[in-house]
Amino acid sequence: MQAITKTNFKFPGQTKLYEGKVRDVYTINNEQMLMVVTDRISAFDIVLPRGIPYKGQVLNQIAAKFLDATADIVPNWKTASPDPMVTAGIFCEPFKVEMVIRGYLTGHAWREYKKGKRSLCGVPMPEGMTENERFPEPIITPTTKEDVGHDEDISREDILAHGLVSKNDYVKLEDYTRALFQRGTEMAEKMGLILVDTKYEFGKADGKIYLIDEIHTPDSSRYFYKGGYEERQAAGQPQKQLSKEFVREWLMEKGFNGQAGQCPPEIPDDFVQQVSDRYIELFEKITGEKFIKTPDENILERIERNCLQFLTN
Repeated sequence: MQAITKTNFKFPGQTKLYEGKVRDVYTINNEQMLMVVTDRISAFDIVLPRGIPYKGQVLNQIAAKFLDATADIVPNWKTASPDPMVTAGIFCEPFKVEMVIRGYLTGHAWREYKKGKRSLCGVPMPEGMTENERFPEPIITPTTKEDVGHDEDISREDILAHGLVSKNDYVKLEDYTRALFQRGTEMAEKMGLILVDTKYEFGKADGKIYLIDEIHTPDSSRYFYKGGYEERQAAGQPQKQLSKEFVREWLMEKGFNGQAGQCPPEIPDDFVQQVSDRYIELFEKITGEKFIKTPDENILERIERNCLQFLTN
């Protein structure tokens, strides 16, 4: 199985290439983008040394499904899917914040709560909560969007004070975030899942706000299985979840948690296979569709061919 960890295409009209942690974004004539979702995998904001076969296809196809399913809530950047690992769309100037919304006390929020903190990004968290417990209402806990290094928690007040987003736009981002999370929650429930937390990114084109990047994928979101949630919670047991949290847990077991000066451990073949299988399982559980593996061919050649065909049509 091939894993695509780097691309370096030269498309007609290409004006920029941005390499993110997972996505390579090609800007064409400063008006449209081709986003190639690679098989790179990151944890703790660090790109790990090995790629995961089929991961890019899984993420791209889940995001495409949810972008289409939420287009009535907020316009999004997607215009086409020229390849199983590529989304084409409108060139947007991204806001410098990511909108994180949490329905349950887990992950980063729980780690902060355990330290005794009762506020996250300026949002209060009730006393007496347990890990994975549902918040009375979902809370929005934004982060900065850094090109390099770790994204940092930031409060609504600091976002406005630093002029990262105007007040009018920020109010809209909050409204869109809550509405998208509600839709995602309803769609997850139909699949027997709980959408626990997620993040959304937004940008602007011609003065209009668009939802950009991925949405409701296991890289940007956490899901619990709905069946048995209450029983596990009452018994103080860990929740059965669908996310890449299991990768973070494996890394922490190996003594890596993304701190300065740390090098991620080497990922053995059997764990790469395990992660690939888990991502395919995630796709099928989240979408309710069978995952169709793309043919075993030269993936880079296929992506380039499909993108060129899209651009010249």
